[in-house]
Amino acid sequence: MASAAPSVPDVADRTADVLVVGAGPAGSAAAYWLATAGLDVAVLEKAWFPREKVCGDGLTPRAVAALQAMGIDTSPAAGWVRHRGLRVHGGGQVIEVDWPQLSSWPDFGLIRTRRELDHLLARHAAAAGARVHEGVTVTGPLLDDAGRVAGVHATVGEEGTARTWHARLVVSAEGLSGRLAKAIGLLRREDRPLGVAVRRYVTSPRGEDDYLDISFDLTAHGPSAATMPGYGWVFGMGDGTANVGFGLLDTRRAVDVDHRAVLRDWLTTLPREWELDDDHAVTPVRGAGLPMALHRQPAYTRGLLLAGDSAGTVDPFNGEGISYAMETGRMAAETAAEALAAVEGPAREALLRRYPRRLADEYGGHHRLGTGFLALMRHPDLVRFATAHGLKRPALVRAALRLTGNLTDGRNGDAVDRTVSALIRLARVA
Repeated sequence: MASAAPSVPDVADRTADVLVVGAGPAGSAAAYWLATAGLDVAVLEKAWFPREKVCGDGLTPRAVAALQAMGIDTSPAAGWVRHRGLRVHGGGQVIEVDWPQLSSWPDFGLIRTRRELDHLLARHAAAAGARVHEGVTVTGPLLDDAGRVAGVHATVGEEGTARTWHARLVVSAEGLSGRLAKAIGLLRREDRPLGVAVRRYVTSPRGEDDYLDISFDLTAHGPSAATMPGYGWVFGMGDGTANVGFGLLDTRRAVDVDHRAVLRDWLTTLPREWELDDDHAVTPVRGAGLPMALHRQPAYTRGLLLAGDSAGTVDPFNGEGISYAMETGRMAAETAAEALAAVEGPAREALLRRYPRRLADEYGGHHRLGTGFLALMRHPDLVRFATAHGLKRPALVRAALRLTGNLTDGRNGDAVDRTVSALIRLARVA
């Protein structure tokens, strides 16, 4: 990987089969799978590793499966902290629910800071053969005479030297900003939910725990905030600190929420012996947007594929994004590899245009159910009733975890899995 003070790449280094913009989970996964397919791939990352990213740092079994598919060692010996499941709080009730025992997914989750995770994934892509350039800020697409994306314009290093990269295909893994997509007219759909995550790290006795704490007793002042769907979390990092934060899963009706006040007020409802207050904070409060439900479409056009947050793949049920970023990075890579193996022209373009349909087939039904779930969560009385009564029924909570976590064995599973699969199929065609 590039050093913290990179030299300006020469012309040969600024040409690739596929150019990946962004080295988060989506970009690094795409780069890894492209490199293992034998393609020449370059990754442009605007920051220098290690770098901060706002996130809960909790990886679900879906994310574990994506990591293992890339050959990443997810053992505790490799620095990962494992967790068994969730401890769910709501309506005066608390229940511990383990991740489901399924043939399709691991039965454990992981904890790793995004500062460490993203650096690890970028190094993994580089070890597979990708050329990862740090300190490169992409400023816009390079268009050919037909208006097709044929590379990018960028500035390099702190001095901001202007340079141009050329590629046969470009993958945008830029996150919520989606600069390349916006530049060619792919705007975010305002009818799709946009969430926000807010977190900080604290020293806490909750720093080591087999379960991730999730609380639905999140409240805020004001009429708009009162209708906001969301939850708070306390995730022990395994080192004496905890990631403490909350996610508001649909901000369209709460544009004036004071996020720091929401966090502060919620923390006062938790036991004082957890030591989650300002006196034990080790970082400031930071926030980031959560683009959901395939909010920018189409995910392929004119030589540009979108992956991860650029395509809006965050799960509207729970705000999970890392697993879907890595999954769509892989799907974008597989699509690009198949297309570039075909003859340039209509045949190649037809293969590329299958990519948006693949995302819709994979996630569309689940996302439709998730947006419906968000509509129900806008009613505080309903949320309080559901949590107070639902958490008394462990079987119901376990079934809900499979649905909201998108963790089933599909039609080949048990009655719960078959029911969830049927709901997703119905939602997909609705």
